[in-house]
Amino acid sequence: MGCFQDANCYRGSLWCQLILFFIWLPTFRDVIAQETHANPRKISSLVELAKEPASGESGLFDPIEISPAVIPKFPYPTESFPPMYPTFPTKYEPVLTGKCPVNFSHSDISYILDKTASDCSGPLAALVGNVICCPQFSSLIHIFQGFFSMKSDNLVLPNAVADHCFSDIISILASRGANSTIPTLCSIKPDNFTGGSCHVKDESTFEKTVNTSKLLEACSTVDPLKECCRPVCQHAIMDAALQISEKQMMINNNGNMGGEENHTDYLNDCKGVVYSYLSKKLSFETANTAFRILSACKVNKVCPLTLKEPAEVINACRNVAAPSPSCCSSLNSYIAVVQKQMLITNKQAIICATLFGSMLRGGGVMTNIYELCDVDLKDFSIQAYGQQGCLLRSLPGDVIFDNSSGFSFTCDLSDNIAAPWPSSSSITSVSLCAPEMSLPALPTSQTFKNMGCNTGEVGLLVLIFSFFIFSTLLY
Repeated sequence: MGCFQDANCYRGSLWCQLILFFIWLPTFRDVIAQETHANPRKISSLVELAKEPASGESGLFDPIEISPAVIPKFPYPTESFPPMYPTFPTKYEPVLTGKCPVNFSHSDISYILDKTASDCSGPLAALVGNVICCPQFSSLIHIFQGFFSMKSDNLVLPNAVADHCFSDIISILASRGANSTIPTLCSIKPDNFTGGSCHVKDESTFEKTVNTSKLLEACSTVDPLKECCRPVCQHAIMDAALQISEKQMMINNNGNMGGEENHTDYLNDCKGVVYSYLSKKLSFETANTAFRILSACKVNKVCPLTLKEPAEVINACRNVAAPSPSCCSSLNSYIAVVQKQMLITNKQAIICATLFGSMLRGGGVMTNIYELCDVDLKDFSIQAYGQQGCLLRSLPGDVIFDNSSGFSFTCDLSDNIAAPWPSSSSITSVSLCAPEMSLPALPTSQTFKNMGCNTGEVGLLVLIFSFFIFSTLLY
């Protein structure tokens, strides 16, 4: 007859609605909390936005998307711009050497040049160099090697044209708005085009030495979530580099010319040749995506910030057990200097916070002063517009340029994650690879049938429950 005539079914339906209410309740509380915290932060002028946070401020900020489109025009042109204020690069026709035999107007290479120019834009290159600019510039160098040798057996550039091609690339990038100092910023030279000391520099020898089908299969599709913790492409590249460098290392060792340092040089140079081979065989877009993911795995393993010895913080915080104005003031002053260095990712922030905490513990600060002084992960990165902390995603990201809004990029983290306090002062590395997780099984239709729920309620409850689990894992 249906649920309307069955008391048990009716009670089951009420039970389902009650479950839905309790699942929905935390979301409602979160929304209310965000609205409550957002009101006090309404600031009327960019002059206030550009100020350094006061020493007593906690540094708790709402999630933001750095988008210049919503920022009013700077009202005081005679004063310096606040951090990351949008600028529009002057573009012009580059003057090339005429000695690099490459068609730079080809759509594929032109696209990669445009992407690199945007990621290394003049006013932002130094701020995003470690995370965005240098990984993309490095990828461009690898891809250009493959593009240059597309119609030949070579995998590297001849020494005679390497300098000219490198100079032309920098000129083109600068003409499209990039910072002209990126070779120094990213420590990349024309020698990176030539294969250096690697013994194998041609495609035919490479394919006789390396299992290329295995290499291409491993790097054709790189999983951005799994690659950093369970490497596939990275291992394949390293294996190929070892194989093509093995003969040269053997020759040098027999002649007493080699050493550990030379072995490292050979291996690094041969890895460049492997990247060139991948660029030649994969589409440029696929190669660029893979190279950026591999760079992300590398940069997210270390803290890129310069952390000087925190003697003053140690002296002020060594014996505190409760919130202390002098301790928090000293800590905030130290972090305010760190905040001026560069934008970092959320994973880099975890490593930096842990490393700094271990330095403090080594000096005798045993109390979690991050908690006492309300220090968040976002406090270790540049403060957007002088006021709001910004951490970039650990996955590869790009600076986006829009003709109407200038440069923009998205900050990660939707809430204020407390900085982790280390359990030891002797931490040498931090593992960000969590163990495998298994989600609880979703309720089956039979379970809901026993509870007395109709089909529509089952579908809605499963949908909300799935979203609730997914949101919990993300945040």
